[in-house]
Amino acid sequence: MTKKNLSEEDIKARYITPAITNAGWDIKKQIRLEYAFTAGRIILRGNVTTRGKRKRADYVLFYKNNFPLAVIEAKDNNHSVGAGLQQAIAYAKALDIYYVYASNGDGFIEQNLITGEVSELSLEEFPSPEDLYRRYLKDKNVTDAEEKVLLEPYYYVPNYKIPRYYQRIAINRTVDAVAKGQDRVLLVCATGTGKTFMAFQIIYRLWKAGLKKKILFLADRNVLVDQTISGDFKPFGGKMTKVENRTLDSSYEIYLALYQQLSGDDGEEAYLQFQPNFFDLIVIDECHRGSAKEDSAWRKILDYFSSATHVGCTATPIETKETSSQAYFGEPIYEYSLKQGIDDGYLAPYKVIRIGLDKDLEGYRPEIGKVDKNGYEIEDREYNVKDFDRTLVIDDRTRVIAAKITEFLKKTDRFSKTIVFCVDIEHAERMRQALINANKDLYAANNKYIMRITGDNDEGKAQLEYFIDEESTYPVIAVTSKLMTTGVDAKMCKLIVLDNNFGDNGMTEFKQIIGRGTRLLEEYGKTYFTIMDFRNASRLFADPAFDGKPEVVLEINGDEPVIEPIEEFFYETDSYNNAGGVIETEGDYNTDGFDDKDKPKKYYIGDVVVKVLSERVQYLDKDGKLITESLIDYTKKNILQQYARLDDFLRRWTEAQKKQAIIDELKDEGVLLDAVREELGKTELDDFDLICHLAYDKPPLTKAERANNVKKRHYLYKYSELAQQVLETLLDKYADEGIKEIEETKVLQLKEFSKFGSPMKIVKAFGGKDAYQKAVQELENEIYYA
Repeated sequence: MTKKNLSEEDIKARYITPAITNAGWDIKKQIRLEYAFTAGRIILRGNVTTRGKRKRADYVLFYKNNFPLAVIEAKDNNHSVGAGLQQAIAYAKALDIYYVYASNGDGFIEQNLITGEVSELSLEEFPSPEDLYRRYLKDKNVTDAEEKVLLEPYYYVPNYKIPRYYQRIAINRTVDAVAKGQDRVLLVCATGTGKTFMAFQIIYRLWKAGLKKKILFLADRNVLVDQTISGDFKPFGGKMTKVENRTLDSSYEIYLALYQQLSGDDGEEAYLQFQPNFFDLIVIDECHRGSAKEDSAWRKILDYFSSATHVGCTATPIETKETSSQAYFGEPIYEYSLKQGIDDGYLAPYKVIRIGLDKDLEGYRPEIGKVDKNGYEIEDREYNVKDFDRTLVIDDRTRVIAAKITEFLKKTDRFSKTIVFCVDIEHAERMRQALINANKDLYAANNKYIMRITGDNDEGKAQLEYFIDEESTYPVIAVTSKLMTTGVDAKMCKLIVLDNNFGDNGMTEFKQIIGRGTRLLEEYGKTYFTIMDFRNASRLFADPAFDGKPEVVLEINGDEPVIEPIEEFFYETDSYNNAGGVIETEGDYNTDGFDDKDKPKKYYIGDVVVKVLSERVQYLDKDGKLITESLIDYTKKNILQQYARLDDFLRRWTEAQKKQAIIDELKDEGVLLDAVREELGKTELDDFDLICHLAYDKPPLTKAERANNVKKRHYLYKYSELAQQVLETLLDKYADEGIKEIEETKVLQLKEFSKFGSPMKIVKAFGGKDAYQKAVQELENEIYYA
């Protein structure tokens, strides 16, 4: 057999892997074969999800566990030596690796992505780990001091989590930047991607390398600090302390503190107990809040410790005319977006249900002289969705929304963790009452089924811990306004309801709210989440700012002070109390037109009927865009993109050794036939008939009809009696469960086949494994003969 006849796997085993190991690379410690660096996108259609393909590189070579040096892409010998180079470069770019190789077993093509140089190597010339590492140090101009930090390993003990590829890149880039002397660093990673874990590894490596000895981790929520201490930062143990009661103990090395604990009135700030040069490193969690504002109380802390290196972490950097994350920290050293996280399969995809109410879409104008429930004459003007629940309350609107939420939960799962975002605390309380009326049965069974969790309500806040606990059933529905917008790690949240307004500067809050649902928890059945939108907030998904790179638009001339704008949202103001809680409004923050003390803050109307005018479901397509086509239309379009004509599909189906391979290919394009079958109620059709019926308007046959047609044709009589019985059983299996079940040899291990003997005996009845597989393929072709 010549080299041209060998498969890619054979080429790797006989030529490429030996060349790498002969160069000194350790097969167990340094070489990762078939290196999968993504989890595989979760594809959602209807209520059905499946995993797409994982991205894999043929080889990734690691100098140390935290330091990959090279990517190699292999091809069989019918390809040129450099045929896989472009593919290898794409993987290297994604993995932050600078040396790229391609091979077909004859030699290697090498590309240095730092210098751009391309060269050809024989199999014997592949570089050793030391040679490649020394070349990297030279190409990157790494100093001896930087090298010490570069080689400092991650914290790891048996069964401890290993950084994902994007976490490794974020950690390495940050550590490298700090080692090179960069004193302001911005790290932007989507909610749910493990920012606290990354912060821990960054701090740990810089601390262990001796580069940073006194470190401060700043957060803005008490619960975040407590979670951090007991979670990701736990390995610091006795070296770590939490700043409490505004007292600082200088004997520790790692400090965790709330902004609020360190700040205070002029001259009374707790941070003044330390010298300005006390800290070497400050890591600012959720740095989009106060640290981006020049006159923020939080910035006073950072300015005081300005000699320290400042690393900002956020999912939502702010770039407005008044506030800028980049103006303070500089360009992000690394960005990992929600879109990328969903595409890689590390974050949950979502579908959006947009519900249009008549009064929201058409507006509402009261008749002249109309008074509200409390006897106040309502100002005569056009009221729209921005006014509802802020200045004017329509009782029936609240009831209809509660009914739609309940209807959705009844159709899916009434115990799906749900967060309902309202305009203010007063609105949240009315919504809680409306939801109780719509769910009297479950509320009567347990009054914690629905809870208002807002900053003013101690009983509700006490239930927040149970809401986010995946083991705790109650509360199920959390009604809130601002408190749960951010910092709430509710992994099991499956439904987010938007009945709050987002103003011109509301993108940050919108991103944070969407982040409440993006965490995956597959072992508990959380593979996607739903957004129910009553305020057309989902229009923000189409805004480039939602998942794009923010532009710096801060406009300040010379010594001109920053004028603090009047903001609607707590994350852009210093509205926190000393305990780390959010000061929420009770509904009195918009008093336009109500200067008279005899006028109310809100009008309440009880005799106006509200109706649902429109309702549509949107899904993420494979490019990360929301699509509004029906599931049926979307599926048909995607099938026709792969197979324009019926003949094309039939030819591919007949030629395929395994029909399931075609279904898997379509699945990677977002075609989930199980979801279509569920929507159409066509459970008796197999994938072949569903495709032909849906895409090409062919009349379908059921699985049972196809199996019976094969039996009627007496096709099985050419086989021995035992082989006939086995094939008949396979036909019955197909009629019950479909073609996938009969394509695998392991089907013979099922109890239905035990009466025929062992799998080996059954295969022998056909004349061996190859003959058995050929018989199964012929059986499949007979099944789809007509």
